[in-house]
Amino acid sequence: MNKIALLFFCIVSLISTAQTKIAGTSYSHFQLKNKKDTIDFVIADTNLNIKKPLLLFCQGSQPIPLFIKINEKESYPLPLSNFDIEKINKDYHVAVISMPKTPLIVGREHVNKQYNYITDSTIQYSYALEYFLADYSENYIQRANKVLKFLSKQDWIESNKMILVGHSQGARVAVGIAASNKKVTSLALFGYNPNGRIDQSIRKARKDAEKGKITWDKADSLQQSEYEFYRLIQNEDSIKVHPSLVSWKSFSKPTIGKLINLKIPVYIAYGSEDIGADLCDLLPLYFIETGKEDYKLRRYNNLEHNFFPVSEDGEIDYSKGNWKQVFNDFLNYLEK
Repeated sequence: MNKIALLFFCIVSLISTAQTKIAGTSYSHFQLKNKKDTIDFVIADTNLNIKKPLLLFCQGSQPIPLFIKINEKESYPLPLSNFDIEKINKDYHVAVISMPKTPLIVGREHVNKQYNYITDSTIQYSYALEYFLADYSENYIQRANKVLKFLSKQDWIESNKMILVGHSQGARVAVGIAASNKKVTSLALFGYNPNGRIDQSIRKARKDAEKGKITWDKADSLQQSEYEFYRLIQNEDSIKVHPSLVSWKSFSKPTIGKLINLKIPVYIAYGSEDIGADLCDLLPLYFIETGKEDYKLRRYNNLEHNFFPVSEDGEIDYSKGNWKQVFNDFLNYLEK
């Protein structure tokens, strides 16, 4: 390689790690950038002079930006808004990584009703093609490992203690990160489905039939549709036509094999009304088989996937969120 080519290689391979403050917030923004990808992530604090362990939160699915821009001077954090950040900050530096190919901060007009980033404010589901192509498990794991590598070298991070937390899709990503990164010392999974996306739809059809909500013939029809959909996402030609299937194929793969072989402590919390997390009840059987004892399983009765209460008639009460309490229970577990 000649000197000019070597210089060019070095330039395009450089990683930018500039730190800035998010206006109107107490968050510090970092960016890892090369010619293939830009990874934005934040630390939920601007005082980085105190050395503390790292707690990385892996958010769930969908292109949700890290901040909604309120005005020129204010931005509102989305993924970490449910937590008691002040309490967590006492003992940890809290980090969260932006979704791939998703802006860090967007105006209200560029998110839909689910707070997903959209490219066209007049179309509710105008997701970016680049996001679909980047929305797969291996990419999230690779991006997170780059962030962890960078943060482990900072003098304000206690690199001998790194806590990994994931919710929903983020829980499956967190399992993959923990399985591939020896620096992770503890893992917490919330609303975790060890079997991936597809299976909960199949199980829901059975449950609805058992409860008399639908007939068994209807359940059979719904399940057959899921089987056909699963065949579809295994077809590379289908994925080329429908890029959104990239995510379905990736996140429908079971992660239980990786989980049960982890040597680090694992904390698992889920709501009893979360059908996606039903199979967590069976995890102790797998742990017993492998001789794993450093785990904690906690089921919250009458709470759903995002830890909102569910009444006897199945109504969700969105006015009574329980995320802070659920997460604080995990922090208490860490202290012990």
